[in-house]
Amino acid sequence: MDGNVQTYKGRLVAKGFRQIHGIDYDETFSPVAMFKSIQILLAIAAFHDYEIWQMDVKTTFLNGKLEEDVYMTQPEGFVTPENAGKVCKLQRSIYGLKQAS
Repeated sequence: MDGNVQTYKGRLVAKGFRQIHGIDYDETFSPVAMFKSIQILLAIAAFHDYEIWQMDVKTTFLNGKLEEDVYMTQPEGFVTPENAGKVCKLQRSIYGLKQAS
């Protein structure tokens, strides 16, 4: 080894194909602002000379608490021989879950 460290970015994504509406989740929705609402907000801010800040919400789906019990198989490459038959119980939502939005 030459002492160099390589880093990689990754994201755990749920497949979601085994989730059944009415059993695993009741409803899915994502709050989305109407374009007219944004225009009105910007017009009011411009009229009153307010400062506007933008917030990035890339990790919104990773911070949601789950109301239902959601289990998933262990990700490939992270299964140890002594835990090969076990599954993971999610405590927070991950990308791809119906409950994430």
